[in-house]
Amino acid sequence: MVPSFLRQWFSRAEARDVEIPEIQEGSAGAEGQFLKGVRFAGGEGNAQDYTQAAHWYGQAAELNHALAQFNLAVMYGQGQGVLRDEAKSLMWMTRAAKLGDAGAQYRLGVQQHRACRESLPGAVSEGRIEALKWVRLSAAQGYRGAENACEFVALGMTLEEVAEGGRRVTAFVADKKA
Repeated sequence: MVPSFLRQWFSRAEARDVEIPEIQEGSAGAEGQFLKGVRFAGGEGNAQDYTQAAHWYGQAAELNHALAQFNLAVMYGQGQGVLRDEAKSLMWMTRAAKLGDAGAQYRLGVQQHRACRESLPGAVSEGRIEALKWVRLSAAQGYRGAENACEFVALGMTLEEVAEGGRRVTAFVADKKA
């Protein structure tokens, strides 16, 4: 049984304050498509339509727009405007995290930590290391709640696992700079 304060930590959805600029007629590219998705999801200027939002997020996500990938992952995870599909949700969340989206990194780390508790013993160590890597990357960007998540994830790890998580963070950052 998971204590209620942990359940809240695992299911917390971080609100994002997004200022939406005006979309010019004929806006193209990932940002224009993403903004169309935001408008449909929020019902701004037209009726709220999650199916259209998912369509436009999908267009932008295919062009490597990290926040569109994150939003699309959430929609697949919740079945909002699309059929619920955990595999697609994980795929888009992972792509957004690899592009550096702090929210995606946080959620991916939390998901991996959860999965560790349900996994076979051999996969648990690897999962904990990856979970720590993602929440540390999110915390480095100042994502709310990620610092606490780092501490929580690290509590169940060996010193060697924590050190390996740190090495993976360093490698991820170095790879992004290259």
